[in-house]
Amino acid sequence: MSRSTVIVLLALGATFAGFVFASNGRLRTGESDIAATVAAGPQSARLHWTETFGDPGERLVFTVKSLQVTDSGWNAHIGVENQTKVGWKLEPDATPEGSFGLQLFETGSKEELDRRNREGTLPTARAATRYAPELPRALGPNTSWEGTISAPGPLVAGSWARVVFGTLVAAGKPPKGFGDRFVWISDHAHQLHL
Repeated sequence: MSRSTVIVLLALGATFAGFVFASNGRLRTGESDIAATVAAGPQSARLHWTETFGDPGERLVFTVKSLQVTDSGWNAHIGVENQTKVGWKLEPDATPEGSFGLQLFETGSKEELDRRNREGTLPTARAATRYAPELPRALGPNTSWEGTISAPGPLVAGSWARVVFGTLVAAGKPPKGFGDRFVWISDHAHQLHL
């Protein structure tokens, strides 16, 4: 299974400086307009996503059971299962883009995810700041972690949320097709509403 969403990536953070509101309610950057954003309101979604990377007997399984937006932030019930013969260190802060959390996209299209990954223009991860139960330092072979990740702060209404799992670092020789470290971004996406 070939996937460009397994990422050993170099994400570029967007820098926004010098914005001026135009009379039409849009932000002007000189040459282009950027729509003003509105925070998503409280909402809950049962998702039941299951995604895998690798071949049977040598794969990682990523699950997202639910996503909730509250007045003060967001939380997601997720899991990761190691079905490989090597351990994986879970290092949320190993790379700026490699945080367990959410990334917000303009569309729910897998093509947008693949294109932005190729171009190195993935959105900055909205990193989780709390894990319940605590995220283990590593997942040994045939072990798993399931829990809730969360963070304060608003999310943009109308955007499409994908869950980020990372950074995962192999604690030994990784299976065929795996890199030494990677970040998983869910293929599934959920649109956030007002």
